[in-house]
Amino acid sequence: MHINWKKTIIVTSDMLIAVYLLLAFTAFDKPEDTARLCTKVNINIQDEATNGFINTREIKARLEKEQLYPLEKPMKYVNLRKMEETLKGSPFVKTAECYKTQAGDVNITLTQRMPVVRIKGANGDDYYLDDNDCIMPNSHYTSDLIIATGNINKWFATNYISPLSKELMSNELWCNQIEQINVLPDLGIELIPRVGNHIIYIGQLPYYKNKKKRQKAVADFVDKKMERLEKFYKYGLSQAGWNRYSYINLEFDNQIICKRKDGKREEKEGVDEALAVSDVIGATEQKPESGQKTEQSAVSAPTKKKAEAKQPEPKKSETTTDKKKGKTENTKPKSADKTEKSAPKTKEKKKQKLNR
Repeated sequence: MHINWKKTIIVTSDMLIAVYLLLAFTAFDKPEDTARLCTKVNINIQDEATNGFINTREIKARLEKEQLYPLEKPMKYVNLRKMEETLKGSPFVKTAECYKTQAGDVNITLTQRMPVVRIKGANGDDYYLDDNDCIMPNSHYTSDLIIATGNINKWFATNYISPLSKELMSNELWCNQIEQINVLPDLGIELIPRVGNHIIYIGQLPYYKNKKKRQKAVADFVDKKMERLEKFYKYGLSQAGWNRYSYINLEFDNQIICKRKDGKREEKEGVDEALAVSDVIGATEQKPESGQKTEQSAVSAPTKKKAEAKQPEPKKSETTTDKKKGKTENTKPKSADKTEKSAPKTKEKKKQKLNR
């Protein structure tokens, strides 16, 4: 009988490896390790002070509800995968990582979803939008975020209000100054600042179907409008006063229209009939001194003198007729004199004929 030694050696080596692995696993799972308990649970929540939507107490309560909280449980029965899945089920948790240590601790590290705006629509909706344009439910925790109100549905919120809010929050000035976004029925955008008792109107946001083009267009649109507003704040309201105007319209590129706060005109007129930005900018310009003349006065002065010096000249037709009239008037007396002189001569001739 021929024995295949090559095959026998391979089978034997496989069996030895299997036995070795079995012994290794059993050696790793010693009775003393299985009896070791979890003595401490470390929960680390990143950005807890910034966002504040979840805390360690809520994490503990969520794990206890599912009977997964590992404290004083044998390390063998601590299911890290189920713990991570349960924590990721929270609408405010972005990532969750759980792991054991040789000292008998269980560490839990969480990252929160980053909200950028709170939506409180006229239809009764109340929720948050995160930095990924996803909806987060309302929380009992308050966060220092921009609030968007008015005519907002979920599609408009995720596609337009979210990029608008992110652009405002990315700027340190507007992050601290703008506290509310209001959407009008025609989807025009109003901004309500913290400082200054006025409303800022920037118009309608640009429409694009493509998400990347839309986000870029909205960002460029907001940057352009807010850059003009910053200059207006710096050179206009700083001189005219922060409480002089109640409505600032940035819709048009070549002008800023403001509605004055005081005076009768404000009570009667609407935004479309409001004062122009020149009323504000004019307050910052230096007025000319009394001895100086402006360009307009220098140009208008000679025109007035010419108008006074010139008098209406008679037309040519009028002068010729007047001359003719004068001639006729002069000729009439001459003819009369001739008739008067010729009258006695005719009488004398008649007398001579009779005498003959």
